[in-house]
Amino acid sequence: MKNPEIKITKTELLSDNWYLLNKVTFDYQKDDHSWITQKREVYDRGNGAAILLYNTQQKTVILTRQFRLPTYLNGNPSGMMIEACAGLLDEDHPEQCIIRETEEETGYRVEKVKKIMETYASPGAVTEILYLFIGEYDASMKVSDGGGLDHEQENIEVLEMSFDKAYAMIESGEINDAKTIILLQYAKIHQLA
Repeated sequence: MKNPEIKITKTELLSDNWYLLNKVTFDYQKDDHSWITQKREVYDRGNGAAILLYNTQQKTVILTRQFRLPTYLNGNPSGMMIEACAGLLDEDHPEQCIIRETEEETGYRVEKVKKIMETYASPGAVTEILYLFIGEYDASMKVSDGGGLDHEQENIEVLEMSFDKAYAMIESGEINDAKTIILLQYAKIHQLA
């Protein structure tokens, strides 16, 4: 069902170099019933999924560290980010995607994950819906070193740390990725690790 107070009048493709960047012109009906015209650039990179792997007995979590160019361009001196494992759906179901990404990035083969929510990561400019999951892990699930896929030029460091240390890294600013903060706060509220 479409919103009758929004009328898309024009969509111009600005770039399809990596993902899609469109300039969208639309009419918007305000509360006083008058109409205004607005233009916005919208970045469509597809939808994604992320997971927090946790071990209740050890009270540990698995996170990743990798270079993120946009953060480097916006003040992150090293460009390195500590994050929950994540990836684009690539036309998979979110659960299938995150199970695949977990093994590729972390080296852990999980069979059971729990979806906790869907969120728009940056709704002012990006179309992406991010599906957030949690999943338990233990040493028996380790099938490789992880690190990502060579053909995707991924260079991902796998980090296993105590939940308490990871949670403290939010306050210290060492973890400042929104999806990771949400997942760690979920784990704290639900006492997972």
